Amino acid sequence: MKQKLTISIVGSAGGVAKSILAILDKSSQDVNDPIHSLISNCNLHLIDMKQKDKTYYEQWIPHLTHAAVLHQFDLNDSAKFRQHVTDTKTTLVIDVSWADTVELLQCCDEMGIRYINTALENTMVDENEELEGFTLLERYRIFQENRGRFKHVKAIIGSGMNPGVVQWMALEMIRQAPDETPLGCYVIEHDNSFYKDRSLVRKKTIYTTWAPECFLDEAILNYPMFMKQHTPLFLYNEVYELEFKVTLGNKQFYGCLMPHEEVITLGKAFDMETGFIYRVNEHTTDLLRDSLGNSNELWNWDHKVLDPADAELEGEDLVGVLLVYPDKEKYMYNVMSNKTIFSQYKTNATYFQVACGVYGGVAALLLDDIPNGVYFVDELLLQTDTGYGKYLSYYMKDFVTGENLRSDGPLLDRMKK
Repeated sequence: MKQKLTISIVGSAGGVAKSILAILDKSSQDVNDPIHSLISNCNLHLIDMKQKDKTYYEQWIPHLTHAAVLHQFDLNDSAKFRQHVTDTKTTLVIDVSWADTVELLQCCDEMGIRYINTALENTMVDENEELEGFTLLERYRIFQENRGRFKHVKAIIGSGMNPGVVQWMALEMIRQAPDETPLGCYVIEHDNSFYKDRSLVRKKTIYTTWAPECFLDEAILNYPMFMKQHTPLFLYNEVYELEFKVTLGNKQFYGCLMPHEEVITLGKAFDMETGFIYRVNEHTTDLLRDSLGNSNELWNWDHKVLDPADAELEGEDLVGVLLVYPDKEKYMYNVMSNKTIFSQYKTNATYFQVACGVYGGVAALLLDDIPNGVYFVDELLLQTDTGYGKYLSYYMKDFVTGENLRSDGPLLDRMKK
């Protein structure tokens, strides 16, 4: 890029942003980092509706604090955002906010600005009670209806951990055995992160390692969903009524079937059954099971992100993919421990895994010759010549691969009786 890199991070005071900033700060100091030369001389604009002060950000960007300018405004004010990117000559928007994806894309398209986010957001869908059970599918439908009109932007949608890095994992494994066609591809996650000191646990509180409101949207507001023959299918149960078996060599767990962007995009791209099987810490799992039939009450409880800055966390987050064949299974996953990640980046494992996906996408947008357009990560990998996997692996290391010599079969065969 000839023009000086000017990054606007929207949602800068949130949990994911902390990890992204920590990585960018490392990048500015590491001459071997793929985007070091761009980041070490960049401008940073940090935008949030409830902005923190500069001393807050110094924890994550001690070497980039001088480059950071803080802004506070509501991103639903499109005119204000347009004025901001114009005045600051923004060249890249990193969106980790709850602002409307299509509206921010519209602004970036008008200005020819690069754009990346971690998930589809649409406040109108969130506020429409008639869409309960199907909010993800409605966000996807609205996005698909609009994406074709964006011709001047280079954008990557859903480049966190999942969605994001998991699509790269899936395609890596599929490419390694091009003559074998998987029957199913399941994104899997087992996050057992929790307080080491259990006396800190409060009653009527939901604890998760990422935004509890977004977690509850998947866990209680939507129906369990999977894709088969390129078609979304729903089970008319509460998510925590059902559990599905996952085997990764000598590791085994049961998780719940959650609606997720990458389930749709992988299921559209390949004729295989896709689903996301997720297990969180046992405390939260038990609370949701105990609330079956009355789960809407959980919206009124306290919601708390498990932040190692508040108290020491034990446990780890395992995220990956499981490819299922008639007589075997192949898997690939990454595990990060909260203790290790906090010691290096002052954040929890989950947020750091998400940030690695953001970093991979940012590097692809800055370094690769990507045609104008809007891409989910699997589309980026299938349609462009990108080094996305190489970039994300710079900070996300130690992928585990293996094979199960038998198969537990498709989703309904994995269901706990």
